[in-house]
Amino acid sequence: MFVPQDPGGKDDLAKQGKVAVDFGTHWFKGQTIGNGQAPVKKYNRRPRDLIAAGKATPSWIVSHEIPLDQAVDAYENFDSRSEGWTKVVIKPGMSTGTRVS
Repeated sequence: MFVPQDPGGKDDLAKQGKVAVDFGTHWFKGQTIGNGQAPVKKYNRRPRDLIAAGKATPSWIVSHEIPLDQAVDAYENFDSRSEGWTKVVIKPGMSTGTRVS
């Protein structure tokens, strides 16, 4: 989990990119915490090759393809979990009057 600074966060910790942990409960449950970045390049080659070969078609999850000038509206809908907004592809070269949903 990556917690960046969130100026609009719900509390002061979120605004600083921090999260509170109840260490006592954590200890009683015998939980562990680890961190590190996911090795994305190690895992993304196989899906890429499957997509390029036409053996995988993940495009079904894309709900909208929009031009760059509609990105703010798209982020607002996605962030507020508006119905029908699953994955948005922003295409900077797409003409402004076009919107695919």
